[in-house]
Amino acid sequence: MRFQLLGPLSLHDGPESVVLQPAKPTVLLTALLLHANSVVSADYLQRAIWGEEQPATAKAALQTCVLRLRRLFTKHGVTETPIEAVPGGYRITAGPHTLDLIGFRERVRRAAALTHDPQAELAALRDALALWQGPLLANVRSDLLHRDEVPRLAEERLRAVERLCGLHLRLGRCGEALGDLWEVTRAHPGHERFHEQLVEALYRTGRQAEALAEYRRVKEYLLQELGVDPGAALQRLELAILRGDTLDAGPAGEEDGRPAALPEAPAAPGPEEPGLVTPLTPVPDFTGRAAEVAALTSHLTADTAHRPGGPLTVVLSGAPGIGKSALARHVATQLADRFPGGRLLIRLTGPDGRPYDPQTVAGQLTRALADRPPGSPTLLVLDDAAGADQVRPLLAACTGGAVVVTSRRGLAGLVATHGGRVVRLGPFRPAESHALLRSVLGAERVDAEPDEARRIAEGCGHHPLALRIMTARLLTRPGLGLADSARWLGPDQAGRLALTDAPGLSVPEVLGEALARLDPPLADAFPRLAALGPACGAEEAAPALGLGEAETEQLLDRLADAGFLEEGPPGPYRTLPLLRAWARGRGRAPTAPASHPQSPDPAHTGRCPHCRTARAHRPELPRPAEKV
Repeated sequence: MRFQLLGPLSLHDGPESVVLQPAKPTVLLTALLLHANSVVSADYLQRAIWGEEQPATAKAALQTCVLRLRRLFTKHGVTETPIEAVPGGYRITAGPHTLDLIGFRERVRRAAALTHDPQAELAALRDALALWQGPLLANVRSDLLHRDEVPRLAEERLRAVERLCGLHLRLGRCGEALGDLWEVTRAHPGHERFHEQLVEALYRTGRQAEALAEYRRVKEYLLQELGVDPGAALQRLELAILRGDTLDAGPAGEEDGRPAALPEAPAAPGPEEPGLVTPLTPVPDFTGRAAEVAALTSHLTADTAHRPGGPLTVVLSGAPGIGKSALARHVATQLADRFPGGRLLIRLTGPDGRPYDPQTVAGQLTRALADRPPGSPTLLVLDDAAGADQVRPLLAACTGGAVVVTSRRGLAGLVATHGGRVVRLGPFRPAESHALLRSVLGAERVDAEPDEARRIAEGCGHHPLALRIMTARLLTRPGLGLADSARWLGPDQAGRLALTDAPGLSVPEVLGEALARLDPPLADAFPRLAALGPACGAEEAAPALGLGEAETEQLLDRLADAGFLEEGPPGPYRTLPLLRAWARGRGRAPTAPASHPQSPDPAHTGRCPHCRTARAHRPELPRPAEKV
């Protein structure tokens, strides 16, 4: 005979079961079973049965309830779970085979001992949760037990469910976790961890729009019911989805407090160093670039295993925000079989736009490569190189495999000294922009307003950064029509393309930071050139810059190398639509050049309002009405 406490209180004998009637002996049995194998005081039992206002004969009435309960045991053949009268109260003896609550706790403990084997731990938790059979103590009429004991039991179950769903996510079984997560989030709307897991599971199963909608739902609930914002973990998860980050084992890279399992974890950096070498992860919703993917793949698979000396090198260059890093990561994830030594991402520039010290990066890279099997080709992505001198020490640390260097600069000097191929990225083709909008926003939403979708893509200049920002904005506003968004984008499209909670996803921030990296003469010249129109040569640009044609030609060539202009001699230099719109929105106009002082004025040294980095201030280019 077995007692079921995790549901309506009942007795089970094989396939037969008896649900006890709501009566005082039922309350008494419940209170004893909740504290099985321990002495339960007579005072507690009396309060559980009669509440705080007990009858004068409560002590005698309790003894009568015990007698009635023993008769009930005799009637149903309960012999393994005796009720004992002990000094101060009563005690019932039970074990995992006679009481489901003890069995549940034993199975949970067994699962906790299997953390080295996630599959076995998952099976043990499933086995434990199978013992729960409906609403707790539905046939037990006791305010005290429902107030004090039921919440405690429910919390034990929720911890097990949370752990179970975490294991599903850790093992990549996101679809299997969704059923449990839909149930518990609706039953417990204030439990943020379940909402984190649900949003993550939806996102990792390709349901990005539903994931963001779920985040908005819980955010609205927390604000209306509790007056608080979502916790930091949920907010980080929303930002990761908007950025299109890859989530391998939980919103913060951990699963229930344990580090996520990473297949290619590099050696840890020193205590004072930022972690610059990380495993390479895929890009969600990658769209387009078929020709560039084919070219990059062809270059990287050209006899890399038998190449003597240094690694095969490919430079991936283009304007800020054009999608260089995304393309490099996407292709690298497609070539896992060709690079058994692993694939690593090495960050060369910090979030403030300052390049990391090449020797620091080289030291971390050397440690990361030290554990690789000899002769196993490794693919490295050196991301956001500021110049060739930053890359050369890293190539020297590699003895084989392949390296993709992403940079806004052309890095012609690196190619000249170390060889390699170059892939130059431009904006999306119109068909690629349309495919991205359909992929992220959904075919139904885009196909309902095809002309407005085309206007949005054109307003974004078919620039990947701008399109990603715009789709993120539309995903978080599902009721917003594409026509409204196209009108909102308007003439100042570059200035409006920003996500307020993510500085890295902002056209003004990204382009402003890129401009701040340039030498002052180049930074001051670009807005004037952009104001001349979509294309110009040295002959047209020289008067606007107040320079001779030879000096202007050199300046244009340097801006093209920095990613701010495209192409060049013998044809004209072109300015990408998004960069031109951004420069126009900053209020620049072609006029006579400002005369720059030989050294910056100390009074003007500080934080530049456009690039937001500390550096010597460059005088603003004057508007026509101003005098310099």
